[in-house]
Amino acid sequence: MGLLHAIALDGTGGGTWLEKHSEIDQSIGKKMLWLHFDYSSDEAIEWLSKQAYLEPWEWQALTADETRPRTVAAENGLLVFLRGVNLNPQQSPEDMVSLRCFVNKHLLITCRKRHVMSAQDIAQTIKQGQGPTNIGNLLTTLISRLSARMQDIVWQLEEQLDEYEDMLESNEQLPNYQQLSSTRRQTIGLKRYLKPQKLAITELLAHKLSWLSEEDVHLIDEANNALSRYLEELEAAIERAQVIQHGITNQLNEQLNQRMYVMSVVAALFLPLGFLTGLLGVNIGGIPGTEYPGAFTIFVILLLALTIGITIYFKRKGWV
Repeated sequence: MGLLHAIALDGTGGGTWLEKHSEIDQSIGKKMLWLHFDYSSDEAIEWLSKQAYLEPWEWQALTADETRPRTVAAENGLLVFLRGVNLNPQQSPEDMVSLRCFVNKHLLITCRKRHVMSAQDIAQTIKQGQGPTNIGNLLTTLISRLSARMQDIVWQLEEQLDEYEDMLESNEQLPNYQQLSSTRRQTIGLKRYLKPQKLAITELLAHKLSWLSEEDVHLIDEANNALSRYLEELEAAIERAQVIQHGITNQLNEQLNQRMYVMSVVAALFLPLGFLTGLLGVNIGGIPGTEYPGAFTIFVILLLALTIGITIYFKRKGWV
């Protein structure tokens, strides 16, 4: 039925995996359950639609194609939609994975389409008997792990920008413009989802849920503060990327101007020479020196003298 796992928490950090549908149905409302679904499965949608504690708009929101991070009060619990960085193989981190949650005191339903490594990690800790002890602690751990995994990606982006800035300052090699643009797009993509996620967690704390302990509230607040820091760092990274792009453009323009300047100087040096050689190369009568054997040598010497004279003039003017 698209169910990835069903775990009944034992209250001490461990849990029992439920395999049968009847066991799950009998445990709802009586045990602390974590049901993890792949919402792209038709069986998962059908099962969720038949649950009496979920209103139609609630299960439809859990299985919608597109969502943004938010927290909404439901009839029998709370809907919390979160995002995590995409750490799946051959995927871009800024293409963040969606995790939709329905939660109350005794039940946490999570729905995803792509792998969420934070959920896998928590399930592994439960197997080892070192996992969350209740639903509030489970939700808190999930939020904290999603937030913690974002830190490495933000640091990687900052390190890339540091490398680009070092390359720009060294003047030995310009940063790759396409790679810089890709880094900037990643930064903007992350910021796009982190900002509403921070608001979603703020709304979650505003509900003042009785089944969240003071420690859970503190940990969620810390995760929210971390998101604020990530947002500030991402905004700074976007500005840094813009400065680097301007620096690359300025250096390219400067190099182009220098080359154009050299070409202009060369053209200015050879312009009178070209005029004289062209004039004397006209194939008509009356060209001076045609009968004198040393005329060519004298002409070449005059051209050299003219070139040296123009060069001296340019240097005195400070043009070369």
